[in-house]
Amino acid sequence: MISRQLARRSLQRRLALAYAAGVYAAGVLVLVVVDLPLATVQATRPAGRPSASTAAAAAGPGISLPQLFVGSAVALVLLVPVALALGWYVAGRFLRPLRTITATAEVVSAGNLHRRLDLGEPVDELTALGHTLDDLFARLQASFEAQRHFVANASHELRTPLAGLRTLLEVALADPDADAGALRAACHEALALGGHQERLVEALLALATSERGVTRWDTLDLAHIVEGALATRRGRASEKGIDLADHLAPAVTAGDPKLIESLVANLVDNAVRHNHAGGHVRVTTRTSGTQVALTVANSGPVVPEDQIERLFHPFQRLAPDRHGHRDGYGLGLAIVDAVTRAHRATLVTRARPEGGLSITVRFAHSPKE
Repeated sequence: MISRQLARRSLQRRLALAYAAGVYAAGVLVLVVVDLPLATVQATRPAGRPSASTAAAAAGPGISLPQLFVGSAVALVLLVPVALALGWYVAGRFLRPLRTITATAEVVSAGNLHRRLDLGEPVDELTALGHTLDDLFARLQASFEAQRHFVANASHELRTPLAGLRTLLEVALADPDADAGALRAACHEALALGGHQERLVEALLALATSERGVTRWDTLDLAHIVEGALATRRGRASEKGIDLADHLAPAVTAGDPKLIESLVANLVDNAVRHNHAGGHVRVTTRTSGTQVALTVANSGPVVPEDQIERLFHPFQRLAPDRHGHRDGYGLGLAIVDAVTRAHRATLVTRARPEGGLSITVRFAHSPKE
């Protein structure tokens, strides 16, 4: 702390000396410009002709050339402390935002990530640096919060399946009469539980990545991304007797391709998973003015209006008895919400009266270059 203060004082001292040197040099230049012509006139005065200073002295009181030189020398001496004091004050004013930046950075580094500089106006190089640091602090805060959420969610959701896996293995090992068939069945069950946990961890990682924010902005077409996602899910939809239809018009926007692919995949998976035999899923993309929209509408159970917002929180399901369903983890719509917020997009969800949901995500339109 002391070394930082000394460094700041040293910078202010150097700036003050530089400012004072500039002011002093300007003063010397002014005096040279004023006094040198007078000295030249005095030196070239013709003999036998009174000088201007003699005439002025004869006419009345005035300042002679030697007096002007002495006064100039005194003025230059007095200018030194004045220039230093003025330079110190001006340097302190210029360095005030830098002191604010340093003090806030020290607080943030101690773990207080919600603090911001908020330097405000006027906008100059230092305040621009402050705004850049504010953006950096916001991204760091989002990243750390995403990590904390990931650890909390993972520890909460993995506790039960890990306990079940341990119980399964302990029971199989404790049975003295277990034959190869029983042990093989226990191994298959353990592999199934392990696969479930692996998929859960992947979903948690996708949620944490989405909450961290967008790290790259590429121009992309939602129609192409949706087309790829639907191609890998038509077989599963057909097995469940669900009609998967699409109407894809060009919808060009900018964003992180992997995050938007995750958003599309989770929307379609959620629509197929929470559906019924003979149901349908309709996926559309379109461009409207300055926005592009992706809409996924599906049939399914009736969703109460007061339950819609809750479904976009992690590990929230419509029915409590679906908590143990291995096909879903209650993270799909949470990932959709996180990706939407990361892209500063708009998410509109409507419960269909006949059952199911209609979810629309609107992104900013980005024309192709």
